[in-house]
Amino acid sequence: MVHLYNLHPFGSQQVVPCKLEPERFCGGGPDALFVAAGCKVEAFAVSGQELCQPRCAFSTLGRVLRLAYSEAGDYLVAIEEKNKSTFLRAYVNWRSKKTENSRVCIRMIGHNVEAPFCETFRDQMSIVEMPLSEAPLCVSCCPVRGDLLVGCTNKLVLFSLKYQIINEEFSVLDFELSLIIHLCNITPVEISFCVGYVAVMSDLEVLILKLESNPKNGESVNHHPHKTNRQMKPAEGISNEALQLESDDFVICQKPMELLGKKSEQSGISVTLESTGLDDEKVKYFHVQHLLYRRFAPDISSCVLSDDIKLHSLQLLPIYQTGSLTSERKNLSQEKELLSLFCFFSLPHVGYLYMIVKSVELMSVYQYPERSQQAVLTPQFLHVITSNYLQCFTVRCSAAAAREEDPDMDSTIKACPPVSMDVCALRIQLFIGLKAMCHFKNHIILLTKADPEAVPERRESPKRLLSRKATSDKLKTPPVAEAGWNLYIVNTISPVQLYREMVDYSNTYKTAKTQSCIHLLSEAHLLVRAALMDASQLEPAEKAELLEAFKESCGHLGDCYSRLDTQYSHLALPYYKMSGLSMAEVLARVDWVAEDGSQKYERGLIFYISHSLYENLDEELSEELAARVVQMFQVAEPKQLPHVLCSPSMKNINPLTAISYLRKLDTSGFSSVLVTLTKAAMALKMGDLDMYQHEMKSYSEMKLVCGFILEPRLLIQQKKGRSVPTELAVHLKETQPGLLVASVLGLQKNNKIGIEEADSFFKVLCGKDDDMIPQLLVDFWEAQLVACLPDVLLQKLFFKLMSQYIWRLSKRQPPDTIPLRTSEDLINACSHYGLIYPWVNILISSDSLADKNYAEDLFKLQSLICGPSFDIASIVPFLEPLSEDSVAGLSVQVLCQTRLKEYEQCIDTLLERCPEAIIPYANHELKEENRTLWWKKLLPELCQRIKCGGEKYQLYLSSLKETLSVVAVELELRDFLNVLPEDGTAAFFLPYLLYCSRKKSLT
Repeated sequence: MVHLYNLHPFGSQQVVPCKLEPERFCGGGPDALFVAAGCKVEAFAVSGQELCQPRCAFSTLGRVLRLAYSEAGDYLVAIEEKNKSTFLRAYVNWRSKKTENSRVCIRMIGHNVEAPFCETFRDQMSIVEMPLSEAPLCVSCCPVRGDLLVGCTNKLVLFSLKYQIINEEFSVLDFELSLIIHLCNITPVEISFCVGYVAVMSDLEVLILKLESNPKNGESVNHHPHKTNRQMKPAEGISNEALQLESDDFVICQKPMELLGKKSEQSGISVTLESTGLDDEKVKYFHVQHLLYRRFAPDISSCVLSDDIKLHSLQLLPIYQTGSLTSERKNLSQEKELLSLFCFFSLPHVGYLYMIVKSVELMSVYQYPERSQQAVLTPQFLHVITSNYLQCFTVRCSAAAAREEDPDMDSTIKACPPVSMDVCALRIQLFIGLKAMCHFKNHIILLTKADPEAVPERRESPKRLLSRKATSDKLKTPPVAEAGWNLYIVNTISPVQLYREMVDYSNTYKTAKTQSCIHLLSEAHLLVRAALMDASQLEPAEKAELLEAFKESCGHLGDCYSRLDTQYSHLALPYYKMSGLSMAEVLARVDWVAEDGSQKYERGLIFYISHSLYENLDEELSEELAARVVQMFQVAEPKQLPHVLCSPSMKNINPLTAISYLRKLDTSGFSSVLVTLTKAAMALKMGDLDMYQHEMKSYSEMKLVCGFILEPRLLIQQKKGRSVPTELAVHLKETQPGLLVASVLGLQKNNKIGIEEADSFFKVLCGKDDDMIPQLLVDFWEAQLVACLPDVLLQKLFFKLMSQYIWRLSKRQPPDTIPLRTSEDLINACSHYGLIYPWVNILISSDSLADKNYAEDLFKLQSLICGPSFDIASIVPFLEPLSEDSVAGLSVQVLCQTRLKEYEQCIDTLLERCPEAIIPYANHELKEENRTLWWKKLLPELCQRIKCGGEKYQLYLSSLKETLSVVAVELELRDFLNVLPEDGTAAFFLPYLLYCSRKKSLT
């Protein structure tokens, strides 16, 4: 369906002062218009103050049949006829043509220009002859690279644009024959070419191909024809049969067909590539991919077949990556990065628009109210002319391109009107005697002629798909030019001006609350979006104005989707986001009371407000707006009320108002503990501690933790990207720190808060900087180990705790608050904290640990080292702060060496520092494969130290006796004798020798 509006996309119009009736015309870049009549081409200015003023004129070598301009390379190409022969010529450096009689250089393509002639080529126009083996029928220039594609009867010929570098300051534009595309079963009437994409149109067929270059560099060019598609036999059979049965009484028509993607290879059209370019060519095509084949059947319901039921206006429209430019070709204009490509073609009464880059799909179908003669597609509009009307339709190219460019499109962040939205006609303008049209920039060029009989032939079809052997089918001779014609330049108004008119027009639908309002505002949005996609051509002021209009259009669409009850109400959220409006500004646009006095809040508005409050925006609503939001959710979504009140944006809500609404809630069907916690937070906010305590005592601590998990913002809120504790969290820190730690642990376990975020929260809560670790955070780390969270990296957590324990022990720094768990609690509750080895207690007993906090930190560190999960090797580099002269340093060092199985070093250390612990240590550690250390290490060391005497003589002597008792049990008599010192007193060792000798008989 096509919506019809009476808008004014067309502005002023001016007559182009042509001397002869135009036969062909085309735009010449941003500032020129070319008009061809007979063997003469005139150029007119179309920008600035010189609008419609002649710029230059030059003669062609023949009558111009086709005319095209390429902005890349700034050249004009023409198919000319002379003496019943057609030629292809390019007119280069035309801007240097000062007068009609100025000298002109004529050269063949590939002709090497010698340096002495460079000044001549710089100051005069050149005509480049491009010889062809077959007569050229149609021509198309690539808008990105400037390459030239020529259509002949059975093939397409591609000329690559290149430059001959004469010297550092001057180069000459030239062409190179690089590829021949042989076609079978289709004869081109119109073609279009854009960066490797080729569209070919016959009278009733359209074929779209993609030329693909070989990804491997350095591969040699195949100079022989390369067939890339097999011809479909059934199609060939039908074609031959049609030729055989064609007579005066029969018309053979093939059935309509649409083949997309790989299926289009079954069209029956054979495509063969023949590469002719040189090896150093930058872009070479080796393969062809079929994208689309569309065949139409004429309307044969009437008795007389019209010869004008043919396709027309084939066009490929590129849309480029916004602001993305590359310069792969040094001397060409900046090459733009292709984002999307669209193909348009039309029958007399209906037009078709396809998207053909990543996928091939039909986007829009345009139904014309009367027979069309020509159509031109732009990124913003489709302009169509009939005999007496100029029509302007909207297009969906910018909507499709936006989705290709931005992966966030169609999300809660960004939105765009759908590609499938019905098109509309913005204007059907009366224009008598329209014959031809072209478009460039913001100008539409129209040729009118009052005499309907004197219509120049649009084209001569070399081959007809539908044929009758009737005399009425003979080609008409072009009539002699007569008076009554005009060539107009019609200026389209600026996108912003048309946007304003569309917005004003949409206001007529607002009170009715219909989809028409959304449709027209969506058209206005796409109009501005399309203009912004070509922002490289805009002045800074124009771009700023368009951006402002874009944001405004997003706001209007947000208003529509928030007020109208549609299945797309959720789109209010992304449109309001893109508008840049604050939540307060959006709420100010809301009609709080309906016309009948009732209060009704549509889904779109509720969806937007709910998501905005959940996203923790840094915006704080006023007390009045906050009260209105609470009232809105009380009516529309009462279950969301506790969540709404916890949003940072609702900071200014009156606590009494909030509590009054919370008390009205029916808690059946959702969590009542969440309502209780919200009321407690509001009571704390207004300083009512009695009410706060009453609410907090309503549920057990485990239930309260569940409530905090349901709504983390009761404890933690985001402000300017940082986690900030709430007033309730601060109060819990002082009164119920265990509940606070358990709640944050529950949030982490349920993925409501990250590890680093939780650490930051406790630091901010306790007023510590990044270098200081509060005890509450240490309690949280210990709770993590106790909970055995699966996603917590154990070694990283061990390192945090170990570092803190070591730092406190080295600085004798007490914790800032009382720890929630003792070492005994942790050993009993957590498998990662191991039982402290018994010999460690002897080390500690040698020094009084009057400081309980110091002792607890030491016990926790020792317990971690004794646990099964700790990577001991990782702790050794960090033990330096602990002095070895202290009990803590000694015990930790010996523990780590023991876990690393460095028993000999431990024996040396204990004998030196704490000999009373050596026997308990040996009894505990020197077992099984380490038992030999009793007589290989410990016994010799004790004997040696006893010889030296000293104040520890008695300790060493008692240890030696214990050691000999163990060795006597473990060794045979001969082995026992071998380990005894040679200079020892026999009487001292005799009891142990007697026991060892009797041991065998006793057993």
